[in-house]
Amino acid sequence: MASFISTFFLLVVVATATPAVSQSSDPSEPMCYDWGESSEGAVSILDGEAGWLSCPLFSHPSVYNYSSTQSAGHNLFWYRLPDGHDLEQPITSSSRISKDRDRLWLQPATAADTGQYICMLRNKSSCSKIAMRLKVLRPDEVLQGANCDTPVAAVAASQMNIPLQEGGILDCPDLQEAAKMPESKPNVTWYHLTEKHCNKAPFWGSDRQQKGFRLHVHVMYVHYQGLYFCTVRYQRRGQTLNFTRSINVTAVQPSSLPKQPSILNPTTDQIYTVKQNMEARLVCRGMFPHLVSPWDIWWTVNGKTVDQLGDSRFSNTSRHVSYDYGDRIEVSELVIKDFQSEDLNREYNCSVRNARGFDTRAAKLQEEVSLPSVELGCGLGVTLLLMLLLFVVYHVFWLELLLLYRSWFGTDERHTDDKEYDVYISYARNGEEEQFVLTTLRRVLENELGYSVCIFDRDSLPGGTITDETLSFVARSRRLLVVVSPGYASQGSQALLELKAGIDGMALGGHLRVILVQYKPIRWQGWVRELRRTRVALALVRWKGEKSRELTSRFWKRLRVELPVRTVSSGEEDNSKEVALMRLHSQNSTNSQTGLITNMVKEPHKVFSSAA
Repeated sequence: MASFISTFFLLVVVATATPAVSQSSDPSEPMCYDWGESSEGAVSILDGEAGWLSCPLFSHPSVYNYSSTQSAGHNLFWYRLPDGHDLEQPITSSSRISKDRDRLWLQPATAADTGQYICMLRNKSSCSKIAMRLKVLRPDEVLQGANCDTPVAAVAASQMNIPLQEGGILDCPDLQEAAKMPESKPNVTWYHLTEKHCNKAPFWGSDRQQKGFRLHVHVMYVHYQGLYFCTVRYQRRGQTLNFTRSINVTAVQPSSLPKQPSILNPTTDQIYTVKQNMEARLVCRGMFPHLVSPWDIWWTVNGKTVDQLGDSRFSNTSRHVSYDYGDRIEVSELVIKDFQSEDLNREYNCSVRNARGFDTRAAKLQEEVSLPSVELGCGLGVTLLLMLLLFVVYHVFWLELLLLYRSWFGTDERHTDDKEYDVYISYARNGEEEQFVLTTLRRVLENELGYSVCIFDRDSLPGGTITDETLSFVARSRRLLVVVSPGYASQGSQALLELKAGIDGMALGGHLRVILVQYKPIRWQGWVRELRRTRVALALVRWKGEKSRELTSRFWKRLRVELPVRTVSSGEEDNSKEVALMRLHSQNSTNSQTGLITNMVKEPHKVFSSAA
């Protein structure tokens, strides 16, 4: 009965898998419960070092105890299944392999020992067996610090925390196993491996000292952290054996600091924004000072945990955030799926706890005002489209828009000054430029656009001084229109005088503006100094031949932008036409008189005979 109860408890505790029951062909032998391979993982031993295997059946003394099983008549047998073999081989004791209670010793282990080992516990009425794997590693297969002469350990390092500015004692793991050997007293050598240095014994000073087998750390500093290796050497049957273990030492916050946990988030004034029919996430961050004790962080809804609430919409997850010398920050996240309006009336609290204290804090929720996203998106799209259209329209029709604005809101300068002329035209006195001015510029400006134009050769009276007349005409004009061409403004010409008078009028009083019209292309080197200055500050309207003859062309639109605003009433339009007709009649009369005088000089007899 005792063996049956032991086997039943082993079924629950030792392994998670259901054992396979094997029945021997011999009816007199009991059936054996096969627990498969141990879930504790493979045992690693360094090649050439001493090591041992512990039967996993005795991992839980409450189930199987070696002394009680021996009293019940159970015997422990060891078998080995080498790699690549299917048949189990019984293990017999030798000078290198020995059995001691629930352990199988390999002193030393060799690479050929790698494989699967089976320990079987049985008597006449019951049998249980479990397998475990052994790996014998070469030194180069074990991770080691670069350029470091410290020994390596095949067994995973044990962990130890020492508070800063306090002390601790390091005991070499498994030292008591070597101390059981009766032949000699073991010897222990310590090493310290950090990220940057490999310290070989003796590396200690007044703060670290080895006393006997132990390493005493009197005052802990940050740079004392790292891996500490201890190599145990002992004698057995005249042979020196050894094994190496390691301890990972970590510095933690002093024990004198407060150890009560605290809540970092939510703060007292923090508000979580939630939205109906959407997922809501409430995040709680708790700080746990270093303390060797259980700790916990959780959410409650109306005083109940998520498990007690019984609502599938609520879930709680926790995760680790940071670790600083033993102080850890943990996060607990409460997820509420399909958040409803009645969930706003619930009470949400985050709590933290360890052995030294407890803290809790309520979370404040506020419903987010939902904005009509579709309407906003459509409105934004329409707005962007209109802005794009306006940009395109302005880019293409900016001259027309500017002229339209001037016609509506511009001020007619004739009502604000006492100038006689709107435009004074300055040009080179040669055949081509003069033809362009008289037949094109003058005609359109006067007849089509209604401007009063002053041309020196036409409007000046005979007998006056050219300089005085020129300055007078420029001063009585609102704009000076300069027709730029390769022959313009040669030194000493009248055109240069007109240009200088216009520039002075702009600079001194600002009552006159200069307009540059490029009739023909001209190189920059051909521009006189005055034209270069004005070209930098003023816009240049270019004449492009036949493309610019139509009144709707870009040339005339650009020119109208530079000219004064003209708002012509019906009476003023009739007056402008009368003035234009009078000027035309005066010009024709002058030409007729000039021709008559010429004929009288050349052929007087024809003139008098015609008169008779």
